[in-house]
Amino acid sequence: MSTETLHAQIDWDELGRPTSRQYGDVYFAASGLEETRHVFIDQNDLTARFSALGDGQRLVIGETGFGTGLNFFCAWQLFDQLAAPGARLHFISVEKYPLSHADLSRALALWPELATFTAPLLQQYVGIHPGFQRLVFDGGRVTLTLMIGDALEQLPQLDAQIDAWFLDGFAPAKNPEMWTPELFAQLARLAAPGSTLGTFTSTGWVRRGLIAVGYKMKRIPGIGKKWEVSRGVFQGPTEAVVSTVKPWFARPTPPAGERHALVIGAGLAGCATAASLAARGWRVSLLERHAEVAQEASGNPQGVLYLKLSAHGTALSQLIVSGFGHTRRLLEQLQRGRDWDDCGVLQLAFDAKEGQRQAQLAGAFDAQLLHLLDRDAAQARAGVELASGGLHYPEGGWVHPPALCQWQAGQPGVHVLTHHHVLDLRKVDGQWQAWDGDQLLASAPMAVLCTAAQVRETAQTADLPLKRIRGQITRLAQTPGSAVLGTVVCAEGYVAPARLGEHTLGASFDFHNDDLTPTVAEHEGNLAMLEEISADLTQRLGARQLPVEQLQGRAAFRCTSPDYLPIVGPVADREAFSHAYAILSRDARQVPDVACPWLEGLYVNSGHGSRGLITAPLSGELIAAWVDDEALPLPRGVAEACHPNRFWVRGLVKNKG
Repeated sequence: MSTETLHAQIDWDELGRPTSRQYGDVYFAASGLEETRHVFIDQNDLTARFSALGDGQRLVIGETGFGTGLNFFCAWQLFDQLAAPGARLHFISVEKYPLSHADLSRALALWPELATFTAPLLQQYVGIHPGFQRLVFDGGRVTLTLMIGDALEQLPQLDAQIDAWFLDGFAPAKNPEMWTPELFAQLARLAAPGSTLGTFTSTGWVRRGLIAVGYKMKRIPGIGKKWEVSRGVFQGPTEAVVSTVKPWFARPTPPAGERHALVIGAGLAGCATAASLAARGWRVSLLERHAEVAQEASGNPQGVLYLKLSAHGTALSQLIVSGFGHTRRLLEQLQRGRDWDDCGVLQLAFDAKEGQRQAQLAGAFDAQLLHLLDRDAAQARAGVELASGGLHYPEGGWVHPPALCQWQAGQPGVHVLTHHHVLDLRKVDGQWQAWDGDQLLASAPMAVLCTAAQVRETAQTADLPLKRIRGQITRLAQTPGSAVLGTVVCAEGYVAPARLGEHTLGASFDFHNDDLTPTVAEHEGNLAMLEEISADLTQRLGARQLPVEQLQGRAAFRCTSPDYLPIVGPVADREAFSHAYAILSRDARQVPDVACPWLEGLYVNSGHGSRGLITAPLSGELIAAWVDDEALPLPRGVAEACHPNRFWVRGLVKNKG
């Protein structure tokens, strides 16, 4: 994380073209479209390769320097024209200084002929913060993964196989850090067999550097003012590459045969997983024990997009920043004001320790993600009197979780099966069978458990360390006085601006109560939290005059893990795992060359706690990436930190395996 300026600093020439103030170089030549097509499209043979893509096949393009996105739009346009309807394009690009929305809009206005492709990006161009940011277009047919940050920090975290590279950083003389042996080594590490490369530069030391890592390079006549450009074909590394991925985190073999999956549980995690799989052509049976989706913790009227971050760049913080951006972009599909609202989130500095924590965060993250407000500014933003200032997240807000779940469950290819209570999961003849007692409910080659803490009721995942925490919210009718509340305000609890004439207030934490009947005591606790947030708002709502025993609300169970990270990924056979890696209990440094004993075709997506709105949708993409052997939507280290096997490894190392 860095306090360095996030966005590109742009100057505009007399023709309205952008120039980078950071690098003193143009983003594209006068003939931008022609140059892109000659240097990147033609040198990577994309016309032939897109034409050859059939249903279910994909091509992955990697790029150094997203800039204005011109190369992405040209590739997408050609893919749209030539590829089969069921083919997929994944474009992965690294960018240290992304353009602001205003500058990107101005730059893309230069190419009205690309508006069909630029408009969807501009609609989703929000929440673009450091780290991995995933954008999905055309119902999942086109995926864009932006890695925001320095290329030599981002590319080593990428787990992908790149079929074609666009080397499009600013000119080597202007940006030498982009053209280094370390970067070339990453291109080779990530290259798929036969990967190709196109670049506008024919500089000798660049070509020699690429040859050194396994590319066969060739100079090609250029275009415009460029005399020569270069193309390359990867012929394998000059030295054997040793994988650093430990076997218990290695990718399982992708499921073969029928692309049909059972997703069990239709809350935030299950609906997200179902939508991500369906976007990749899977037929998904979404099994839900209730009469509708989002009936448990995902059924609250309002949830908050609240980013509880660390200033130290932890795996959880990286997941939250990436997940926040992904969810925030998904919400653009829903109706603002009814299904969600980007009213912002204000976290009050309610004591000195919290104030110190917030000051550290403000120094570690870009101001467009979060910034400090003093008490006067916070009150002006909230519209009510507050006890203190705090940390403001301008892109945050509230969400009606059932609306997001319903939209995801309604995607083509997802079939919702309600009143399907899965009590047992069995593997028979290559099929995962879901049973309710002696009744077979459904079967498929793959199954994903998304049943929160009920994951432990399934024999194959009974040892996962998940725990339930009861939470109760209180619903309060909007009053003329409370209508001024302009943002979500949080302290120990939260209160949100009204949705459909009703505020949500909460939520309690109870580790010991298994009864979901709302209690008067917890309503009183929520009102006390409201008083701490704003005595003024409490008065405006007339909250202390309301008969507590008549208050309305609901209770549900959050589900969390010991390290507060979700549990997302493929499931191993616990007993066989302990046997295969028993040496870890004697020497934790050992990495035995033994394949992980996977329960083939079984995955889990659970443990999202109170962050499900932020972490569950991106975790659905992570499940789909594991299943389809595609580029992971998160840094490899973050995906491993969320992996179910982390607990088995820790148990062995502690000699408890």
